[in-house]
Amino acid sequence: MAIVANKRSIMTLYSSSMDIYSHRVRIVLAEKGVAVDVINTDSNEKLEDLLELNPYGNTPTLVDRDLVLYDANIIMEYLDERFPHPPLMPVYPVARAKTRLMIYRIDKEWSALVRQIEAGKPDEAQTAGKELRNYLVKLAPVFANSAFFLNEDFTLVDCCIAPILWRLPAWGITLPPEAKAVTKYAERVFERDSFQASLTEAEQDLRKLAKAETA
Repeated sequence: MAIVANKRSIMTLYSSSMDIYSHRVRIVLAEKGVAVDVINTDSNEKLEDLLELNPYGNTPTLVDRDLVLYDANIIMEYLDERFPHPPLMPVYPVARAKTRLMIYRIDKEWSALVRQIEAGKPDEAQTAGKELRNYLVKLAPVFANSAFFLNEDFTLVDCCIAPILWRLPAWGITLPPEAKAVTKYAERVFERDSFQASLTEAEQDLRKLAKAETA
C-alpha cells in the first residue's frame, strides 16, 4: 500500500460524485484551500487503483504521500489538524467532544435515513423522507440560535449537515414555514465559496433538475 501511495506528490482524494460522505470531505478541503487531485470513482476504471489503497474500496479515500485514510470523519479531523487555518473544530476539549458527538448522531440518525431514501424501496424511501423532514422541523429552534449549527463559526458539523440539506429537493423533501430557520441556515452555507467549490457537476445538476421538475 505504501508503495502506491508514495508515487503521489500531491494530495489525492478518491471521491464519488454523489456520495454525502465524499461531499463533506470536499467541503473541508475547499474550506482549507488545499490543492488536491480529486479522482471520481464513479467509473469502474478507477476502482482497481482504489482497491490497492483501500481494502474496502469505498469513498472517500484520502492519500497524502504515504498516508492512506478511508473514513470520512477521520479524514476530516486529519485535514483540520494538518491544515489548522481556518479551524473547523472548537479549541476546548468539552466543545470538541460535543462536536464529535453531534457528528456521530448525524451519522447514526440522519445518514441512516439518507440510505433508506436513496436505496430503499419506494415506500421505505417515502417514510424515511417524512421522518427526515420531521427531524429537521423539530430542530429548527436549534438552527435559529446561532449562525451555524450550535456555533457562531463554521465547523465540521456544518460540513456534515450541508450535503444532506443540498439534496432535499432532489429527494422531494420540502421544508414547511415553521422550519424557516433551517432554510435560512442552508442558504448561508450554500452561499459560501467553499461550498460552491465543493460541488461536483452531478451535485449541481441535482438542484437544476429539482427546479425544472417543480417549474
